[in-house]
Amino acid sequence: MWDVEPVLARAEQRLVEWMREHCPRIPERLTVEQMRAAREQLARERPEKAHDVTYLRIATLARHARDCGYAEEIATRAFEVFFSARNELEPFDDVRPALRRLQLRYALATLSNGNADLARIGLAELFTLSLNARQIGAAKPHRRCFEQLARELRMAPEQILYVGDDPLLDVQAARSCGMRTAWINRRRAPWPAQVAAPDIAVSDCAELAQALDPSS
Repeated sequence: MWDVEPVLARAEQRLVEWMREHCPRIPERLTVEQMRAAREQLARERPEKAHDVTYLRIATLARHARDCGYAEEIATRAFEVFFSARNELEPFDDVRPALRRLQLRYALATLSNGNADLARIGLAELFTLSLNARQIGAAKPHRRCFEQLARELRMAPEQILYVGDDPLLDVQAARSCGMRTAWINRRRAPWPAQVAAPDIAVSDCAELAQALDPSS
């Protein structure tokens, strides 16, 4: 629904600027890339927590704070700086009109491996249900994610059209749980030959809404 990479990069920069003021020894010792590597290392050390990006960030920030001579509680404050910036974004222009159109005919839900807050972003009211990996205890492509989505929607998997932009994490994983699938391909990427094609392929949410509600 938005371009994730620039949003995260801006949030990382906001966090670094805050740390330079409030705990400068951390950014003096560690680059953004090194802090990312520390999160990846923690995920390997704690595989039962690898799905929880919020935990990984707070826990590694606490470790950096301790190593640099600060109280670990600074990690919570630092995370809120990052998280606030992470949710300061504008969806693609086609998103809100398409969701409002689809909302008239369908129950809409989200399933994410990330930790975006749809209420802060201003999209929560458009969805009946929003789930993420931290709530579920697993991340896509684990089938538990799709099974919980169906269970909480009180629908059979075959009644659900799962829409995503990743051929493996979204399309292939949802299909393996019995759901119909749609691929949003904003970057005009080629479909991977080794993966069965989705039921629907579109370039954006407006095209998806037209495919699912052609009479409007």
